[in-house]
Amino acid sequence: MDYPSIVCLHSGYQRFVWAGLVFLHVLLSAFTLSLQAQALPQPDHIVIVIEENHAYSAILENTEASYINALASQGALFTNSFALTHPSQPNYLGFFAGDTFGVGNECLDPFSAPNLGTALIDAGFTFIGYSESQPSVGYRVCDESEDYPYAKRHNPWASLSNVPEDSNRPFTDFPSDYSNLPTVAIVVPNMLNNMHDGSIADGNAWLQTNLDAYVQWAQANNSLLIVTWDEDDGSEGNRIVTLFVGPMVQPGLYDESVDHYRVLRTIEDMYGLPAAGESASRTPITDVWQ
Repeated sequence: MDYPSIVCLHSGYQRFVWAGLVFLHVLLSAFTLSLQAQALPQPDHIVIVIEENHAYSAILENTEASYINALASQGALFTNSFALTHPSQPNYLGFFAGDTFGVGNECLDPFSAPNLGTALIDAGFTFIGYSESQPSVGYRVCDESEDYPYAKRHNPWASLSNVPEDSNRPFTDFPSDYSNLPTVAIVVPNMLNNMHDGSIADGNAWLQTNLDAYVQWAQANNSLLIVTWDEDDGSEGNRIVTLFVGPMVQPGLYDESVDHYRVLRTIEDMYGLPAAGESASRTPITDVWQ
């Protein structure tokens, strides 16, 4: 065989090997994504409760938060969970839409952006946000002096015009038949019951009164409760309590780094949704499941 033929053969072999490596990389990537998806459960229902303005150590082992501590002991407690920023509103937006949008606590005109609620609905699932003391379904007004103890800044779906009005509801619409819950529900207690203006004991009692029956039901119905805080009180570098409770959860303490974007990414991946905003830069939580 002459030299040019050898060179041509060698070049062709290199191209063949390179194409094979690229194909293998694609296969491995797809296999990794498949394993990651299999590592996540898909709860029939998720209820997320967002509390206000307390650091991790103010809640854990505090007798005023006895019910929350009981939940933590039967679920997955993240010991290195952090909020995104201060003040409140950008944390709620970050949790729901993967972006703080550079806002503080101001009244926002409705705007459109990718978010958990719209992604669920577009994928054939359902979403409702339940805000305690919200005046009516679809309410988007920002007037805290008139609407107190409801606060629109704790209701991010009210600021996103692409979330249907019917998905923005007062907590009085939270069903007593939990099988009628949406796929994902976010519950925001009012300013007296979310530990903002009321005490830790008030918030703890409200959670037990209003969500404990769901926790019991969830154990037999493939459903999940997530409890988290919007931010801390400035005392612990924004370290907050985040806990998961449900039959698919392996109870224990988990010291991995968690923030609102990572919890959002986990929920998105559970239902095969596109990652909104900064959640795309996070990995889902895969190690707490049975």
